[in-house]
Amino acid sequence: MQVLQILKSKGDDGVVTVVPGTTVAEVARVLSARRIGALIVSTDGKHVDGIISERDVVRELGRRGPAALSLMVEEVMTRNAVGCTRTDTTEEVMEQMSAGGFRHMPVIEEGEMVGLISIRDVIAARLGELHLEKEALTGMIMGN
Repeated sequence: MQVLQILKSKGDDGVVTVVPGTTVAEVARVLSARRIGALIVSTDGKHVDGIISERDVVRELGRRGPAALSLMVEEVMTRNAVGCTRTDTTEEVMEQMSAGGFRHMPVIEEGEMVGLISIRDVIAARLGELHLEKEALTGMIMGN
């Protein structure tokens, strides 16, 4: 399965972004309110300046205590977010996420962000593929 199919199955909620200069406290509020695990940091909503996840917020809270909440997002974010394209496969994305130790990946086409996928999205897609493969093999064995 390709990333394009994952994006289609997610619907069109758009990617939630924050601008540089946003505080970590505001990031935590948005993550909590939206029940999501990461935000793209973007000046214009189209280009990825970085990514900040709930893990980043917790890590900084552990290091700095409550003072971390007043930090600006650009002090905490991952600057060189690894992206994928719509034509990448679930296997390729899983390998990149596993090797890089991250759970969210912007989808980039022609230099602009067109979506965001999470490891949860990729696992759900892969499980769907495995179910279809199992059904096909069962049908072949049973002579259907």
